[in-house]
Amino acid sequence: MNPRAASSVSRLSEASSASPRKREKGLSIHRVFTTPGSDPLEMVTYEKRTSRIANTDGSIVFEMHDAEVPADWSQVATDIVVSKYFRKAGVPQVDARGNLLTDAKGEVITGPERSVKQVVRRLAGCWRHWGQQEGYFETPQDAQAFEDELSYMLVHQMAAPNSPQWFNTGLHYAYGITGPAQGHYYCDPDTGAVARSDDAYTHPQPHACFIQSVNDDMVNEGGIMDLWVREARLFKFGSGTGTNFSNLRGSSEPLSGGGKSSGLMSFLKIGDRAAAAIKSGGTTRRAAKMVCLNVDHPDIEEFINWKVKEEKKVAALVAAGYDTDYNGEAYLTVSGQNSNNSVRVSHEFLEAVEKDGDWNLVWRTELRKAEKEGRDPLPCKTLKARALWDEVGYA
Repeated sequence: MNPRAASSVSRLSEASSASPRKREKGLSIHRVFTTPGSDPLEMVTYEKRTSRIANTDGSIVFEMHDAEVPADWSQVATDIVVSKYFRKAGVPQVDARGNLLTDAKGEVITGPERSVKQVVRRLAGCWRHWGQQEGYFETPQDAQAFEDELSYMLVHQMAAPNSPQWFNTGLHYAYGITGPAQGHYYCDPDTGAVARSDDAYTHPQPHACFIQSVNDDMVNEGGIMDLWVREARLFKFGSGTGTNFSNLRGSSEPLSGGGKSSGLMSFLKIGDRAAAAIKSGGTTRRAAKMVCLNVDHPDIEEFINWKVKEEKKVAALVAAGYDTDYNGEAYLTVSGQNSNNSVRVSHEFLEAVEKDGDWNLVWRTELRKAEKEGRDPLPCKTLKARALWDEVGYA
């Protein structure tokens, strides 16, 4: 963020840890870029542009004509905002004079957002509305200064929120869009109690990324299959999610009902496929999915080499005539393409690498048993730490 831009919003940190209902003194917003009584969005020169997103084969993914954007914005900025962040449905449509358009029945015609001004107004206006609603500002003039300063910074590309803000914030405030409940919760500011949201956008999901836990359980709440539902909810509204999967049993570990576990990787492949289907915020955007595994997990070698092996399959498919594009059939056929995978290493492991020592892998069931009994776990396999580290580097 531009340092001067930061100065106009820095005082918000004063209120971050206190309940807005109990605040004795509101925020006083100092104007840096704007003047009272002047709309910063009307001080900008706009032009109508076409935004078009195409695949490598020339097929059109998205196209909009006559989108209104600031004249000094690049075409890249135009394409990002218009194709990704313009709301595509449910927005009341207006004519050139700003009058609402109605159909033969007298009902308001709805469609997409068509101007950057609309997007900035719903964002900054909603933030200002929430601030006033919760008593953040000292005076109405401070609330207006807050909205004006943020509007200026957004339209001049001096600051920008994360993607879920662009996607979701202000849709109810500006356009009355609700949608069916999607399993979200919010904290009631009056009571402090957690409540279920009645719809998708009155209390929207504008948060960037979530860290989620997973239990070594198939179908119960907090377990493996429940995690895919929670990930789907986050992806649908444009957020990202990350999980350390080290709680899950490795391949061939015993199951409580008899038999052996199919292993961590079989479940990661399910999550990978689900993420591919849902993506994160819509067309052409990959799912923002992080997958982490501890370096002592029994399936760590297979995890490290997951994408390496899948790339070999892609190479074989390409040699057989399939397209090399990452959205093509070859990459859609293989697994592991929808997450950023990382290995969590410990100080002990790095010491073993440095000394060219051994490194033990441990079954999760044995690890939990050893922790309960207060002893060191028995290894299921022993490797050379440096060799494992080399595999990480190669992958």
